[in-house]
Amino acid sequence: MKRVIIMGAAGRDFHNFNTYFRDNPAYQVVAFTATQIPDIEGRLYPSGLAGKGYPEGIPIYAEEELPGLIKKHNVDEVVFAYSDVSHEYVMHKASLVMACGADFKLMGPETTMIKSNRKVVAVTSVRTGAGKSQTTRYVAKILTEAGKKVAVIRHPMPYGDLEEQVAMRFASYEDLDKFNCTIEEREEFEPHIDNGMVVYAGVDYEVILRQAEEEADVILWDGGNNDIPFYVSDIHIVIVDPHRAGHETSYHPGETNLRMADIAIINKIDSADSADVEAVKATIMENNPEARIIMANSPITTEQDETVKGKKVLVVEDGPTLTHGGMAFGAGVIAAEKLGASELIDPRPYAVGSIKNTFAKYNHLSKLLPAMGYGKAQIEELEQTINNSPAEVVVIGTPIDLRRVMSINKPAVRVGYELEEIGTPQLAGLLEKVL
Repeated sequence: MKRVIIMGAAGRDFHNFNTYFRDNPAYQVVAFTATQIPDIEGRLYPSGLAGKGYPEGIPIYAEEELPGLIKKHNVDEVVFAYSDVSHEYVMHKASLVMACGADFKLMGPETTMIKSNRKVVAVTSVRTGAGKSQTTRYVAKILTEAGKKVAVIRHPMPYGDLEEQVAMRFASYEDLDKFNCTIEEREEFEPHIDNGMVVYAGVDYEVILRQAEEEADVILWDGGNNDIPFYVSDIHIVIVDPHRAGHETSYHPGETNLRMADIAIINKIDSADSADVEAVKATIMENNPEARIIMANSPITTEQDETVKGKKVLVVEDGPTLTHGGMAFGAGVIAAEKLGASELIDPRPYAVGSIKNTFAKYNHLSKLLPAMGYGKAQIEELEQTINNSPAEVVVIGTPIDLRRVMSINKPAVRVGYELEEIGTPQLAGLLEKVL
């Protein structure tokens, strides 16, 4: 029996365990490690989810403890199971693991994908923040207008009680409150709910899939980070971001998505350099010549435009896009500059608690605030940071209205963005396979 540690971030790691290692007599998983997301270590993967071979559950440690854990448990194999990291980063982790005496392993589609008895459309990307969310909404609209019942299944974000989050169904804001959703979860779920869609997420994606199949003709996989789909897909759409040209073949596992996809959407053309657009187009054609390429914009809309002009503005952007996604700006910054803000406030002098720690860790950020909110305490720290600032107006560039989860003591303007195909729309025709 091989002794295994799974390196993760409360998503792909649990899925790999559930689909391959659980009840597998050839392996004993002695631990998970956790990174990327604050405060997800120090928990147990509960025995009720882990199976009969783990009556006490499986401990989850901080990734920094990995070398000691390998030696303490005489580990044979370490499985790398999280996403949106550079190829160089992955190999540094591999070097560390091998230096400690263990094998280093990546798991691919054949061993981790689940087959649905419904048609499946998967939306993935090459990097976090490329535009999966608006693309998923756009695809959902096409499918529902064609008369299909669609269930959206979102990549996992189980940051609370894992036993309570095995399979969650979201059809209303009350459901979000019921499961004490984080800001990151709300950013992904609320826009779908606003469009009348039902969203599933959780920990056990076989259980989730079978529940969703009961009410849907088509399963729409809404990917997280740049991870590969959890389900065998009839159509796989990948989003490529020309703002980060070159990342499509230098980040794991985004390059896998690029090479697997049936359709590649080059997004944000309306705000990208034309040379970068051509560069990513050439990369797609070189690495996946069979993929159909669609060019798209992400037009930005704002409410109360006149509120911003000439004002000192604090921009709050989608958290993951700015942190491990590596972007230095988002839709909020673009909108604030376009609307004539006199100044973008640097929030760092006003940051408190874990928000201050976020700026220390991601030092490429300056004149914008990532919407970190992985628990009640961090949401309160985000609120305090916003209210401490001398901004005259707050521009909310996240997919949700932050005023629903906190009290902001100054005027706020929301920014929205949707997918817009350039030229004659092609995607509806390419989806005929599942229609």
